[in-house]
Order: sequence, then structure tokens, then C-alpha cells
Amino acid sequence: MLGVLVAAVAGLLLLLLLHGRWFPFLWADLGAFVALVGSSLRCRWRLSRRPPITLLQVFQSHARRRPHHPLLLFQDEVYTFSDMERRSNRAARAFALRLGLQPGQTVAVFLPNVPAYVWTWLALAKLGCAMACLNCNVRGRALLHARSAARADIVLSCSELQAAVEEVLPDLKQEGVRVFYLNSTSPTPGVEALLPAIEAASDEPMPQYHTNTTTASKAIYIYTSGTTGLPKAAVVTEMKVMMVANLARICGLRENDIVYTTLPLYHSAGLLIGVGGCLEVGATCVLRAKFSASQFWDDCRRYNVTVIQYVGELMRYLCNSPRRANDREHGVRLAIGNGLRATVWKEFLQRFGPISISEFYGATEGNAGFINYTGKIGAVGRVNVFLKAFASFELIKYNVEEDEPVRNEHGFCIRVRPGETGLLVIKITKSTPFHGYAGDSQKTEKKILRDVFVKGDAFFNSGDLLMMDQEKFLYFQDRVGDTFRWKGENVATTEVEATLAMVDFIQEVNVYGVPVPGCEGKCGMAAVRLKPGQSFDGESLYTFTRDTLPIYAAPRFVRIQNVLEITGTFKQCKGNLVKEGFDPNIITDPLFFRDEKKKSYVPMNPNIYTNILDGSLNL
Repeated sequence: MLGVLVAAVAGLLLLLLLHGRWFPFLWADLGAFVALVGSSLRCRWRLSRRPPITLLQVFQSHARRRPHHPLLLFQDEVYTFSDMERRSNRAARAFALRLGLQPGQTVAVFLPNVPAYVWTWLALAKLGCAMACLNCNVRGRALLHARSAARADIVLSCSELQAAVEEVLPDLKQEGVRVFYLNSTSPTPGVEALLPAIEAASDEPMPQYHTNTTTASKAIYIYTSGTTGLPKAAVVTEMKVMMVANLARICGLRENDIVYTTLPLYHSAGLLIGVGGCLEVGATCVLRAKFSASQFWDDCRRYNVTVIQYVGELMRYLCNSPRRANDREHGVRLAIGNGLRATVWKEFLQRFGPISISEFYGATEGNAGFINYTGKIGAVGRVNVFLKAFASFELIKYNVEEDEPVRNEHGFCIRVRPGETGLLVIKITKSTPFHGYAGDSQKTEKKILRDVFVKGDAFFNSGDLLMMDQEKFLYFQDRVGDTFRWKGENVATTEVEATLAMVDFIQEVNVYGVPVPGCEGKCGMAAVRLKPGQSFDGESLYTFTRDTLPIYAAPRFVRIQNVLEITGTFKQCKGNLVKEGFDPNIITDPLFFRDEKKKSYVPMNPNIYTNILDGSLNL
């Protein structure tokens, strides 16, 4: 017995020694693994019950337990859990009676950030209907395409979006699609106002419509916010809804928290992590119609916010806002989001105080993701040996110029070494399925890489380039379409953007590659917005880029814009900029060219442009 005890103590001491010296993140890795597996098991157990327990039932349990606890705060309005339960009962009953909705149907929701979005979501869930979250900024052909992809024959909107609705209404009617406003009255002929019917309906509980729900049942369609092309409707299953809502719990969200989200509800971060996280843990969500850097911290103080949601650009806007004496006077303890650059991360903490940053990585349609559970600045997560057994992923060599993975002589992909950038691919298995895009089997198949390491295997192609360092931390580098090749070198736009953001007269920057006749690859170009009251200084920018960037990464062209185009989720748009290139005959914005002889960025003119095209001016 004594020998066993001595051996156990010796083993414990050895483990502690190994933990501190060779495995400093062992307990953190193990803790993250336990949290994720526990979350997955909880979600699977809920959905395996009969009747199943979906996120809707979790919300309803909170409504019974704490009916008067606020769920949603919007401007001066307060909606308790009980209010939302009764309101969604009325809406569900009106939808069933007036619209004839049946379980299994898909309804397109075309709304801005308003409380109606939340009770409509709950009402459709009560009817067993899937919700297609149309981007409220999309118009015309793209809007029609988004509706069609989800095969929704009913669109719920509001009079605030009257112009957008009326633009496509004839096409929708021709396709047999019915449109309704969630308002008291309708200004549009042929579009009925549903709010009177909803208010007149009973708020008694609805019968169960989803007894056959499984982990793979379609719950929501969320559209990719891609900067080019038509939106793709990513299929979000009941299991994924539950897992993403639980992400907020894993990051540290608790029932007494007040979460502030300015992110759009048509996207997974705002809807599933922000609102969904509150439905999961029983917390309060403060919803704002649109992000405002000047009102952000005032709102946090007004509503006693403890948790904020972000994307990287949002944090940069906050850091670029004028300093105030009360910048650190708030109750925010936690920030949950993604896309935060290391430089902005540091600046944010220095300015606004010791807020815990819970950075994560994931795609709406992806089959796995990462959480930076150690707080390592700039990282999106870790290569956790425990988690890798749960969700197999790899970083593989990628040919940026050919826009495809590099394969060896046997036709298989090649893993990159630590410190090298590689394409993230995640194995498609029963526990990490890829459900693809609604109504587009070709684009679904395009996201699948086959025969990656062995014949017959299949991996989800994230389209993202990541890098793993020697400590096994993962860092986002770029999107494959955004990285370009110049002078035989790969140029990561995010790295160049982060560097140029340090220039004292630059407020915002968007870097992209443009084709140049007669040259291999693409040449670097930057669209910038100047800080108020500042002017462009070509000489200082030349000196700065010479000292901080490799010669192949320094932008050859600079375009000054008053506003940089972004998507509703704060992603920069590059498509139109690439198309317009550097032609001064087309572009009316001020254009500058990097002149190596004058050691300055000089105004672009037709002569320089002609010399570049005919090859007399060597880039």
C-alpha cells in the first residue's frame, strides 16, 4: 500500500514538473477539451430526448423559472422572458392561421435589428418552420437569389424596408411568393400588415410541432457575407444552433450577464452567439439597431453591460474614436468575437481596461472552430491534442497563384511545418458533418476537398490561411482569395493592412492585389481613408513602407477614398476595387504611384499608367 502511495505521489510530482516545463498549457488544453466535449454531449443528449429539447425549450424553461427577468433591451423597451414567450405564442398562432404555415416550411425573414426579429424566430421555431435570415442590406437580384436558394414561399419584412421590398415584389409575386409586413399598417399595395392579427391572437402556449426533430434537422439558413458574388445559404441544423449558442457559455457567459450586441441578427454571431447565447444561459441581451462608435460606451454604461460582442473592425473603430476621460468607466468584463488583430487587441486593452478577450474562429457553414481559451494576444486558438481527437483538422500547403492545394507525387496534400502558412481543412465525419449550402450542390461540393491524405477521405475547405507557431498557437493569416503573389512571394493582405494602420495619417486601409499586363501575379494596392484633418504624405509613407515591409509587399498604388466599402458584418469589400484597378481614366478618387526614383508616392497620371501598360516603367 505504501509503495502504491509513493508511486502516486511521484507520478503527480512528475506530472506537475512536466506541466510547468514541457507542457505549460496542459491544464488549459485539458480544461478546454472537457468544456467542449461536455457541451457537445449536453447538446446531443437534449436532441436525443423524445420530445427533443431544442434551444426553444431551453428558452421556455428560463421563461418558467425566471419569467420577469429581462431577455431583451432595445432603446427604452424592455422584454422579459415571459413577454417574449407570450409574444412569440401570439405570432406563431397568427402565422399558422393567417399564413397557413406547416411544420417543415421555410420562411424568409427580411428585417433589421429589431425585437420583432427575436419573437419571429421563436414563433417560427414553435411551428417547426426553418428561418432564412435575409441580409437587410441586400437588394434586387441578390435578394431574389437569397430567397430562392432557401426555397421560402413567404417573406416577413417591415415597412422600414419598403423600397427594397417593392423593388422585387413583382418578381416575388410572379414566383408565387407572399410578402407580409410585421407592422400595424402597410404602405405597399399587395403586402398585408400582420401586426393587428398578431396582437389579437391568444398568447396561450402552442402545441409541440417538432417531435421528430433530430440533430440534422434544418433550423436556420444564414447567408455568407462574402465580399464578392451572390450570397450562399448555409444550412444551420438544430445541433449547430445549440452548439453555437453554447459557445457563449464556453467563453464565460453567465445568466446574470448583460450582453451588448450591435452585430446584425441576419448573421450567426449576432443571432446565435448574442441572442442565442442569452436564450441558452438565461442572460439579458441589449440589442442596438446599428453600431455606433460614439454611442458604444455610453450604451454600456446606460444598460450596465458586462459582456460585449465584436468583430475585429468594430474594435478598431472603437480604438480610432476620440479619447474620453471616462473610457475606462464601465462594467464590461468580457468581450466575445473574432477577427481581432494583435495591434488593435493591445491598444483596446491599454485604453479601455483589463477586459477578458475571448477570441474564436469559425465559419457559419464550417464543421469545427477554435477558441482562444488562454488569452494569447493575436491567436485564434491552439492545436490542442485532446481537441484534435474530437475534430481532426490540418494546415496544408497551398499554391496561391494556382488557387489550389499543393499535392505530392502520390496526389495527396502536404502538411505545413510550424511557422509556415497553410490552408485550414477539417475532416468531415459523423461528429463534424458539413451540411453545405441550400439549393446549390455545386458550391457545396466546391467546399469539399477529397483524397486529401488517403483515398476516399473528405475535408471541409475553410478557404482560410492559418499559421501555427512553435507553441502550437494558431493565427489567422488571410482568406485564400485575398492573398496574392507578387515577385515570386505570397503577400498576406491582413499583414500589410495591420502595418499600414500604424501610419499616423491613415484611419482605415484595405489592401488587395491588382493584375498588371505583362507581369506575373498581382501587384499590391491599398485603398485608404485619411484621418480627419490629415493630408496624404507620399514621402513619409514611402519611408515607412520601406522600413517596415518587404519590397514585394509594399503597395505600388494607393487610392484615397472618403468611405471604404464594407459588408453588414464589417468585412471589407475588395471585388469592385480589384475590378477598377489603378486606371486614372476610370477612377475619380486621388491615386498615387510608388516612385522608387523619387522615393515617394506621387500622383498617378495617364502618362505613368501608359508607361506601366507598355512595360517601359518597370514595377
